[in-house]
Amino acid sequence: MKLKNNFFYTIREDVKDEDSRSGNLLVRSGMIKKSSAGVYMYLPLGLRVLRNIEQIIREEMNKIGALELSMPTLIPREIYEVTGRVQSFGSSSFSLKDRNDRDYILGPTHEELFTIASASSIKSYKDMPYSLYQFQTKFRDEARPRYGLIRVREFVMKDAYSFDKDLDGLDVSYNKMYEAYKNSFDRMGINYRIVKADTGVMGGILSEEFQAETDIGEDVLVLCDKCDFSSNLEITKHVCFKEDDEKEKNIELVDTKDNKTIEDVVDNLKLDIRKTVKALLMNVDGKLVIFFIRGDRELNETKALKLLNGTEISFANDELIFTSNAVPGYTGPIDLNAKIVIDEEILKMKNFCCGANKEGYHYINVNVKDIKYDLVGDIVNVKEGDICPKCGGRLYFKKGIEIGNTFKLGTKYSSKLGLNYMDENNKLESVVMGSYGIGLGRCMAAIVEQNNDEKGIIWPISVAPFKCSIVIANTKDDIQVNLANQLYDELIKKGIEPLLDDRNERMGVKLNDMDLIGIPIRIVVGKKSNENIVELKRRNSDEIFEINVDKVIEYIK
Repeated sequence: MKLKNNFFYTIREDVKDEDSRSGNLLVRSGMIKKSSAGVYMYLPLGLRVLRNIEQIIREEMNKIGALELSMPTLIPREIYEVTGRVQSFGSSSFSLKDRNDRDYILGPTHEELFTIASASSIKSYKDMPYSLYQFQTKFRDEARPRYGLIRVREFVMKDAYSFDKDLDGLDVSYNKMYEAYKNSFDRMGINYRIVKADTGVMGGILSEEFQAETDIGEDVLVLCDKCDFSSNLEITKHVCFKEDDEKEKNIELVDTKDNKTIEDVVDNLKLDIRKTVKALLMNVDGKLVIFFIRGDRELNETKALKLLNGTEISFANDELIFTSNAVPGYTGPIDLNAKIVIDEEILKMKNFCCGANKEGYHYINVNVKDIKYDLVGDIVNVKEGDICPKCGGRLYFKKGIEIGNTFKLGTKYSSKLGLNYMDENNKLESVVMGSYGIGLGRCMAAIVEQNNDEKGIIWPISVAPFKCSIVIANTKDDIQVNLANQLYDELIKKGIEPLLDDRNERMGVKLNDMDLIGIPIRIVVGKKSNENIVELKRRNSDEIFEINVDKVIEYIK
């Protein structure tokens, strides 16, 4: 690609409406451009990076025998209704009607269609195993798109699905995909962790996430300082400390005036916050549920929903709260006429403080025998320093971007959509499935988050839009121009497409642009062109050295 008279631009200043390093650099380098909140154009350079990521994944999928196909994105709503996922996706799916008033959804994911397609092929246990995959655009109506390509409404995903006769077969297919994912991310040069995760709206038996370690990211990775434990915060089990051996005291009502927050109560009563219990008044699928947890803990909504078999959770409004005798700021689990769920840690606490359901009052010296509850379970987030559930070490956190996930679905979709087969004993059984996804845009963003400096992007050579750039120092010098074009043609003949900067721009502008867009190898054709000598520099190094033009191709290869 020659830049003169071609589509190419860069932006010198930071972009105001991009809240991540990767989003800012990708926009400034002219690789992507925001169309609307959470929707981006992939411009020529950015599309080349995306295609390189796609090709790496395709090669790894093909190595394990998966077959590529393409599914539609416009899907009849009734298909998702059969599997109950209209409710699961809720307001995050894009819905529309056609001219005949039929309901459709823009595909947020494609488990259902792959299941339906496989029903045409699978009749007997002899028809399995096999795996299918696609690269397809997905749509999700994110409430708060952010971080550039990391949290968007429209994105390209590689999704794959395996089909087996039993769980043993699924284990084999799953492990093949697992290794293919590791190979893919390794080839992209991404630093990642593999963590256990919540199965979410996908459902199934097991979910694992491939998380790129970054300074930003919406996922919190929980790791151990002594063992290889790794998990997503949303499912990490909280291991409670030993039971408090303090002698139980008599409950006492105390005046706490206008102290509505747990911090105010602690200050007023001179308490350790770990000796308090706070209430969270929540709306779970339209019903009031009041959760009680230790004062310094945070409610884990994923755990809470799983405990209640719920779908959606949010803070309760006044109308819902008024169906009980709860008093916001003073709510406690004693004589409360609402559904009460307590964290299991409370069972080991003694002589704690909680609300009295009376304006301006709290109880102190409360014990478990004083309260009634409907459910108890692990409903809190772990904190750094908590006990590792695997080895007893101490937990610490890192942030991550989810770039891939793998699910053991089991028979969740096949049983509902009639994907069955005859086994060796002529008995009808449901096909066992796996689901596997990689977000291409997220991979692109993660690579930039991990590979950049004050000058711009530093692409790993495997995904770079061009492996090398050729910069002509003086476009009015015929010797330089001829040598640059000669080298350009020779590289193309050898299967290495370079980027030729033949613009009539100042040298500083050209060099800054090459640094910003992150081309791995830069060749400057300058004053020693008449000696067939050029300057060569790698983007990830400050070293600049001279090399004979005849040795450039060998060096690059």
